[in-house]
Amino acid sequence: MSQNKSILLATVALLALMGTTAATQAREDTQTSDRNELTRLELVWNQAHQRGEADVLDRLWADDLEVAVPKMPIFRKPELLSFVTSGSMKFLRYETSDLRIRIYADSAVVTGRLQRARAMNGRELSDDWRFTKVYVRRKGQWRVVAFHASEAAPQP
Repeated sequence: MSQNKSILLATVALLALMGTTAATQAREDTQTSDRNELTRLELVWNQAHQRGEADVLDRLWADDLEVAVPKMPIFRKPELLSFVTSGSMKFLRYETSDLRIRIYADSAVVTGRLQRARAMNGRELSDDWRFTKVYVRRKGQWRVVAFHASEAAPQP
């Protein structure tokens, strides 16, 4: 093989490797960016619930949102927005922990623990739940399409 042919093959191999490395780096950068955004949105979700900010929740919730929580019927976005704007319940605490974020292209699953306290009808109630939240990216924005919670196992 001639020296020019060897140089050409080595150059092609190097460019292919560089392209693969650049594509891998771009995917990792996108994953990191998405993870950071979803982490931020989890904080936005918590603060909006605690502050009763229906406008913030309206932007965060997809129009086809479905929420299932213990001892309650299934809720959809219009019912939830109406409930939040009514002010009939106030969150005194709304904190998540043990977050795990998994991203699959334009969807993501966030799981964790939710501890909340709320005042309603002159009573204070507390919940300790494990939750699963599903996000979908639509038009470049992450929106929550499903939220499910169940009672957390007692802590030892």
